[in-house]
Amino acid sequence: MRVTSAAVTVEGRVYPLAEISEIWHQHGTRSWRVLAGRGAIGAALVAPLVAAAAGVALAIRLDRSATVTIAIVGASVLVGLAVGPVADFLFEHLDRSYARGSRQREVWIRWRGRPVQLLRTPDALRFGQIYRAVQRAMEVGRPIPPRRR
Repeated sequence: MRVTSAAVTVEGRVYPLAEISEIWHQHGTRSWRVLAGRGAIGAALVAPLVAAAAGVALAIRLDRSATVTIAIVGASVLVGLAVGPVADFLFEHLDRSYARGSRQREVWIRWRGRPVQLLRTPDALRFGQIYRAVQRAMEVGRPIPPRRR
């Protein structure tokens, strides 16, 4: 897809801005697969910390020996520190899932009186960039009517 100040080109098809009367967008339904994946990432982030806390609590309840308790607390702290790099990877994956989006997005125009779908993508970032580019091109191509006083 290519958007210029004169036209929008999609898969070799050219839509001159002068012939476009309207632009709008539509969203599809949410993908439960994407949402479940985000939930799994959240669980993966929390699980080691819960396990470490449970280990400390168990050590305190089962054994009153200071040496064993300190060893378990130390191991729990090491597990917590090891989670850092893994958490960074998981947070990055989570960020990318939000950038990609959880639903299909469509950009439509009215060209020569007919609705035409320009784009259909689940990628929220790409959708937003293209939609805004077409909006700006249409705004630049049309003179702003004078304000009434």
